[in-house]
Amino acid sequence: MSSFSSDLMNRDFEVKIGEYFGRGWEIFKKNAVQFILYTLLLGIIVGVLSQLPSPLGARGGEGNPWGGGNLIANILMPILFAGYYFVAFQIARNRNYAFGDFFQGFQKFLPIFLTSLVSTILTAIGFVLFIIPGIYLAVAYLFAQAFVIDKNFEFWSAMETSRKLITRKWFPFFALALALMVLNFIGALILGVGLLVTIPLTFCIIAAAFEDIVGLNSVATTGDAL
Repeated sequence: MSSFSSDLMNRDFEVKIGEYFGRGWEIFKKNAVQFILYTLLLGIIVGVLSQLPSPLGARGGEGNPWGGGNLIANILMPILFAGYYFVAFQIARNRNYAFGDFFQGFQKFLPIFLTSLVSTILTAIGFVLFIIPGIYLAVAYLFAQAFVIDKNFEFWSAMETSRKLITRKWFPFFALALALMVLNFIGALILGVGLLVTIPLTFCIIAAAFEDIVGLNSVATTGDAL
């Protein structure tokens, strides 16, 4: 474990859900148009990819009318979703940003993809094994991608640091996760259009929590892990 991780584990903190929603909204507002446009673009990408034949996409072939797989989307979407963090962190740092920053996840393709893949597999196994372990891991990995993006951790270090940190205050983080689920449920109720706001806002809120509890690098980094 790095000295940074050791210091982090010894740091006292509180999970301030209301403050994170407020700070997340502040981050979102500063780039609302681009956040919404990017979310719309992701929706279009998912729609196009879903038309590819299974297993590359979700379109079923002969004898498989319902499709499945959607392999390309499963590979690309974690990278594209990471774009929200790249921009949110830049805004939180009061640094310049551009629409192209949403695609910076491709510069860290492997650790971001592996973090998504391994955490998803472990969480799924946890749900199969009595459900509760899956719920625990789904919350515990909330900061995993943020550690990859802002601290340049490798996937396993990011996952374990997130898990150990969040476990210290797991129930407040669980409440935060539930609040984010309610937020997106409300967004979906508004003819689905509300998701154009609530999806990026969710990432901004998590970025705000990470900023408060962990702290952000003063500048974006692609160098060695801290």
